[in-house]
Amino acid sequence: MTIQTSKLSDPAVRAFVGAVNAHDRDGFMALLTPGATMSDDGSDRDLSEWIDREIFTSHGHMEVDNESRGGRDLIARYSNDTWGEMRTKWHFDIEDDGRISRFETGQA
Repeated sequence: MTIQTSKLSDPAVRAFVGAVNAHDRDGFMALLTPGATMSDDGSDRDLSEWIDREIFTSHGHMEVDNESRGGRDLIARYSNDTWGEMRTKWHFDIEDDGRISRFETGQA
């Protein structure tokens, strides 16, 4: 059963999912610390290139099925125009100021 975005526990993660689903690149970038990093399937990627390719130009969308670790770990059905839908895991490192310094994703 899908968890509504507004019901996600962690405010930064809730805003992240909301920005992805709204295709709001500027809002998404405002959630990240300067120098934020990410990885996909265990390999570090160039954040800007990855989000443009995997989220914003390919109409990425997240449906969260489960959250743990205070909402900072997710299991979600992620879909985009390139890959279709897949079951994914997400992990977020969030700084004291509430911004995301790193996220990791991959197939679950």
